[in-house]
Amino acid sequence: VVFSGFTILDVFGPLQFMSDLSWPFRITLSVIAKDAGAVHSRPPVHHGPDGSVMDMSGMIDVQIVATHTFKTAPPLDILVVPGGIGDLTLLEQKDRSIEDFIISRFNTTEYVLSVCSGAGFLARAGVLEGRRATATKGTWDNVTQYGKNVTWIPSARWVQDGKIWSSSGVSAGMDMMVAFLRHIYGDPVVNNSVNNIEYTPHVDPNWDPFSIVHKVPGANTSMPLEEMLGPLRSYP
Repeated sequence: VVFSGFTILDVFGPLQFMSDLSWPFRITLSVIAKDAGAVHSRPPVHHGPDGSVMDMSGMIDVQIVATHTFKTAPPLDILVVPGGIGDLTLLEQKDRSIEDFIISRFNTTEYVLSVCSGAGFLARAGVLEGRRATATKGTWDNVTQYGKNVTWIPSARWVQDGKIWSSSGVSAGMDMMVAFLRHIYGDPVVNNSVNNIEYTPHVDPNWDPFSIVHKVPGANTSMPLEEMLGPLRSYP
C-alpha cells in the first residue's frame, strides 16, 4: 500500500529483497493506492504540532506507480504497509481509506507487515488489538497513541505476533523483511540472496539502540549502541 508522502526506503528497501527472490520463486507485486497512477513520496502540505503550515515542496520527489486501487486490488497473500509523513495529511483529512482497506483484507491475507509509522494504520484499523507490535522510535508517542489493548514494545527492531510483523523506523523494515523471508523460504536461499546484495542485516529483533537515542519510555537502556555486523551464513 502506498500514499502521497510515503517514506522512500520503507517501500523500496523491503522490495529489493522480494524482487531478488521473485527470480527463484514466483512472486507478483501489486502497488495499491487510493487512485491508480503515480504516487509521490514528497509529503503533501500539512500542519506541524504547533499548527504551522509544513510546506515540503522543496524535497526530492520519488514516484511509484500504483497498479491498483483499493477497489480493484486482487487477492493478496502478503500486505505491506509503509509509513511516511503523508499519514499526517490523511489524518487531517480524516481519510480512512487505508485503514478500511486493511480491515477488508485482513482475514484473507496470510501476513500483514508494517514498516515505521505504518503501524499506526494497523492500530487505527483495529487489527493490533490484543497483540504485540512496534513502530518507529523517532515519532513513537505519535504512533502509539492509536489502537486499543495494544502492547507496544519499546525496544524492538521488529516484532512478530501471529500473522502480523511490525518494524521500527525506516531501515528496520529491511531487517524485518530479511527475517520474514527467511521465515517463509528458509535460510539457504534467502541468506545467499542477501549476501549477493551485500547487505548485513541485524538479526536480533530485540536490538534497538534507537529506542535509547530517541528516549522512548520503557526502553532497555542496557543494550549496546553499536553491534558488530557481518554477512549471513553462506550455503553452497
